[in-house]
Amino acid sequence: MPFAAPSIRACGCVVAPGQKCSHAVARDKERKAAFDQTRPTARQRGYDSKWDQARKAFLAKHPDCSRCGARAIVVHHSTPHRGNKAIFWDRSKWVPACQPCHDGPLQSQEKRR
Repeated sequence: MPFAAPSIRACGCVVAPGQKCSHAVARDKERKAAFDQTRPTARQRGYDSKWDQARKAFLAKHPDCSRCGARAIVVHHSTPHRGNKAIFWDRSKWVPACQPCHDGPLQSQEKRR
């Protein structure tokens, strides 16, 4: 089966297909750290004790992931609320999800919107 040849990056690193050089990894880490400094905490974004209770009750009624059927441990907002409390508390937009589905396909879908 054919495969792609390694590539030479601008920094001079030779990298296998689908991989990142150590310089790119370091840049990504710095960029993410800078973003995290400006991002509000979970509590500031509305995930407080009231949310904890509502989440627990929702998952008790909907114990299975909507994608794969595994045990759901995350309540995913099907419409990104971006701080909008009306959307945040709209239970019709809540979807039960397991951690792998939430962190993988559901989050990447949300980023594409």
